[in-house]
Amino acid sequence: MSEDGFHVHGPHDHAIEHAQQGGHGGHDNGGMINQIAMFTAIIATVGALFSYMGGATQANAGLFKNNAAIKKTEASNQWNFYQAKSTKQALAELARDLTAQADKPTYQAKVERYDKEKGEIKLAAEKLENEATEWDHQSDEQMHQHHRWAQATTVLQVAIALAAIALLSKKKWLEYAMFGAGGIGVVVGGLAALHI
Repeated sequence: MSEDGFHVHGPHDHAIEHAQQGGHGGHDNGGMINQIAMFTAIIATVGALFSYMGGATQANAGLFKNNAAIKKTEASNQWNFYQAKSTKQALAELARDLTAQADKPTYQAKVERYDKEKGEIKLAAEKLENEATEWDHQSDEQMHQHHRWAQATTVLQVAIALAAIALLSKKKWLEYAMFGAGGIGVVVGGLAALHI
């Protein structure tokens, strides 16, 4: 203010008064902006973690499916070995039935040996099949969990997009929608973590 009572505002004085009033019309836009910025930073961080977990579970699912395929191949090899022993046993039985009485005990011993070996091979093949089934089951569980992580990440990305729109439009209902979407994303991420 000058000595004669005349007061001149500088440009910075107007900006300071405007900031003290909270922006246009006295509304607290600065608080909304800070709140949305903080929310976006937190949700982006959580979303990055969810995305990482989604990728990890997808990789595990592929690995487990590969292990299942290996076990299925090993089981198939055992069943082929079982079939070969069955063929040898059948030939030994035929030879036993067609040979002279003196040679029958030799072929009978082979029949019994092949029968015993088939039993061991069958147990090994069944064990491998069970392992393959278990690996398939684990792969399916990992894929389900992967889908949950992907859903959570997608909802968090929507929340971040709503945050940007809320900042630009200054609409309070968009801010509420942003918080709602963020909350849903975190809940879905929790379901993924709990394998639900």
